[in-house]
Amino acid sequence: MSSISIIGTGNMARTIGARAIAGGNTVEVMGRDESKAADLAKALGSGTTTGEWGTAPAGDIVIVALLHDGVVPAVTQYGDALAGKVIVDISNPFNPTFDGLAHGEETSVAQEAAKAAPAGASVVKAFNTVFRQVLEKGRPHVFIAGDHAQAKASVEAFIKSLGMRPLDVGGLKMAHWLEGAGVVTVGLANHGVGNLDFALGITELRA
Repeated sequence: MSSISIIGTGNMARTIGARAIAGGNTVEVMGRDESKAADLAKALGSGTTTGEWGTAPAGDIVIVALLHDGVVPAVTQYGDALAGKVIVDISNPFNPTFDGLAHGEETSVAQEAAKAAPAGASVVKAFNTVFRQVLEKGRPHVFIAGDHAQAKASVEAFIKSLGMRPLDVGGLKMAHWLEGAGVVTVGLANHGVGNLDFALGITELRA
């Protein structure tokens, strides 16, 4: 199983943390507000610990569960404390009307986080196409993108421990298109599906 640190104390941090604990992983919570981090750790139970914001995370995999505009600043602030870690960006940089991306260039939050990350750290995009309630109760496919095979293998093993299926879409430049897929999920929720109780996945034809 995996050793996980979660930067953030919001709903996604809580949901991923709970699934991680249920899957037999160890979890550390890190938040700017130490009281919120302590409350979340207590709620998760099963030996969940807290870490001081900005210090070296205990986990080998560091899940940045922040809003998109907080990811790169957090990675920058942590700096060398993230050396050797696998950093997982789960964010969606939606524009104000939720029908496009906040950045106009062919980049992604994950790619920008990789530029800010210290040497030896690897960034993987994951979980951004899955709504929280599906992540909490379902067994969705989880698309991932990253440039480092070993880092992706670690994230894939973690995803499998949650009872979910990881699907590798390629290098980190594909994170831009995963963020676009996040926009598609919102469009489906508002139109074709009409609710949030679904996730994107694949259907394989078998002989």
